Parts: sequence; C-alpha cells; structure tokens
Amino acid sequence: MSDDNPTLPYPESGGEHETLVIPGERGTLAPPRTRRRKRWPWVLLIVVVVIAALAVAAELLARALLPGIVRGMVVEQLDLPADQQLDVDAAGILLPQLIGGRLDSLHLSTDAVTLEGITGAVDVTATGVPLSGGDLDGAAGTIRIDETQFTALLAGTDLPVDSVAFDAPDATVAGSAKVLGMSVPITLTLTPGVAEGDLELTPVQLTVGGLVVDASQVGSSLGSIGERLTEPQRVCIADQLPAGITLTALTIDGSEAVIDVDVNGAIATDPTLLEKGVCPGR
Repeated sequence: MSDDNPTLPYPESGGEHETLVIPGERGTLAPPRTRRRKRWPWVLLIVVVVIAALAVAAELLARALLPGIVRGMVVEQLDLPADQQLDVDAAGILLPQLIGGRLDSLHLSTDAVTLEGITGAVDVTATGVPLSGGDLDGAAGTIRIDETQFTALLAGTDLPVDSVAFDAPDATVAGSAKVLGMSVPITLTLTPGVAEGDLELTPVQLTVGGLVVDASQVGSSLGSIGERLTEPQRVCIADQLPAGITLTALTIDGSEAVIDVDVNGAIATDPTLLEKGVCPGR
C-alpha cells in the first residue's frame, strides 16, 4: 500500500537551516528606523537672519529720512533760506531711539549761516532730543567767524573800529579818534575772551599815529576815550544773537574767531528764545 502523504526527512542535526519568525512573537527585533534630522535650528537661524535684514533696512531708511526731517524743522524755526546747507547726523543705532521717542545725540553743522546779521560756520550737538516735541536736555557748539564778521560784532561799541586783523591769540582793532580836533589813526591790540556771556577784550598794546603809547600817557592825550582803551572792555552782543544762545568762550584760531556757545534746551519750545537777546542800557 503506497503512502499518499510521504513524511519529509528530518534535517540533519549538524546542518544549517532558516529560522522562521512568527509574527507578533515576543522578543522579535523590529527593522531599524531611519533617524530624522531636526529642522528647527535651521528654521530659527533663517528667522534671525530675516529679522536682522529687516532691522538693517529699517535703520538705513531711518538714517535716510531723519536728516531731511530735522533740516526742514530747523530751517522753518530759524526762518532760514529754503536752500540753506545743513548737515544732520544722529549718533548710535536709530531704531531703538525712534521707538523710545528720543534721540540720544543730534549733530548739526553748516559752513555758512546768517543769524541776526552775523554770518559764520556753526557746529552744534544737541542731546536728549524728543521726537514728539519738548525741551532738549541740552545743546552746545561753536560759531566760527572771520575778521569781517568780528568787525561787525564790535561795530556798536565805543571802540574806534574800522577793521580787525587776527594774530592768535590776539586781535588788532584799527580805527581813528579825534585828538585836538584832528582825526588820528589808532590801533589797539586786544586778547578776546568771554565774561558772564559778554565779549571781554583785554588791551595788550595801543598805537596812536603809528607810535606805541604808554598807558599812563593815554589819558592826557586822548582824554576819556584813551582811558577806556587801556582798560578791559566788556562788549554785550546779546542783541545780535538769539536769546537762547549764551557765549561761554572765545579764542582766535588762525583767520577765525571761535566762539563757544551754550544753547538753552527750551529753545525748541519757547519762541522767545529764538528772538534777539537784550543788552542792558540799549
């Protein structure tokens, strides 16, 4: 009788054979998973770069617009010509200052500007400048004028002034005075400075008719005018400058007189400080 279902022989004990893995059997190793790289650091870096680019663009835009805005305000407040040359520069990073509504420092300069009839180069730095209006924390700077403009400053004094020549640290005033009914040329060398907001002119040498005159002889030859010429002169020029500007120092530098000034912070809000100052007795 034949066997319809023959039995397969057992594998030899020393032979190799495949191990069958039963699905779901405990202890079975799962195939390794592919490890994904984290993307969020790259996304964060891109965001930072974009924000930085926008900040730079905004900073450049602010620096491009601010000078024109400030220049327009200054020209309007001081009633300057529409084509007045004026350079404006703000210190530091502008964006935080604009957000805070206050500029740390604002520098303004011009090679030539005319204020109350006197023309000179002006360089001023204001601090604590409010963008929404209000007083400045303070401002200070210099006004540089030539010999012709310095002559104009002294025109209203008792000094015999026809012209002024600079020879640092002094200035020599040339003019004429009446002596025995005759006009005699006079030159007076002075060291200029500032005292309590006024010009202070300290005589160094007096020449009358080309001769150096001793101070003790001046009174007898020139009378009261001569006595004044040998004493320090206080000259008020407040009526030739805006009331909000005070002189603090004056020196001769080459062919220019350098006048240091202090600016009242309220000049930004008080229109009276933009008007001419007042000299006592005038």
